[in-house]
Amino acid sequence: MKIEGDKAEGSLQEKTDAEVFAALKAGRSQALAILYDRHAGLVYGIACKMLGSTAEAEDLTQDIFLNLARSSFDPRRGSLRTYLSILARSRCLDRLRSWRNRQRPLERGRVELQGSPAADPTLEQLAQAERVAEVQTALAELSESQRQVLKMAYYEGMSQTEIAKQLDLPLGTVKARARRALLRLRELLGGPS
Repeated sequence: MKIEGDKAEGSLQEKTDAEVFAALKAGRSQALAILYDRHAGLVYGIACKMLGSTAEAEDLTQDIFLNLARSSFDPRRGSLRTYLSILARSRCLDRLRSWRNRQRPLERGRVELQGSPAADPTLEQLAQAERVAEVQTALAELSESQRQVLKMAYYEGMSQTEIAKQLDLPLGTVKARARRALLRLRELLGGPS
């Protein structure tokens, strides 16, 4: 025997993201759970990659979904998945800037104590800059179509199905381009075969 709430949630499960979001805006709390189940993995994945901390990624994911009902998402302007990807990336960048700004006074004090000029980059910064240059060089070696698929997947957070629809390509073609691109990057960057 199902209770009335289960019927309502079941009917929401089959709705589009835009319809479930409208239900959330109307105060139906089960809509949040449905959207969380559908998209939390995407938000969490972006946050983990950018923040490098599972605890921070969990915190950011929770913040985004708890504030989703008050958000400015407009289904006429794009998909909820794209909106959440952009929002997650933006919030991650905000946190990274905040961390950097909090560390600057400490670093300045440390530099002054050591007597070295503040403009000298650390070995870690040099290594990171070198790695970024290596990755950019490797990306330049890929075909334009391979670069485009990787950009849409990793920078825009799109699924391969969404990429296929947007580029009007068969899903198999998108998967093949992504796989070839990743294998080529691994080869160029000296990763494990």
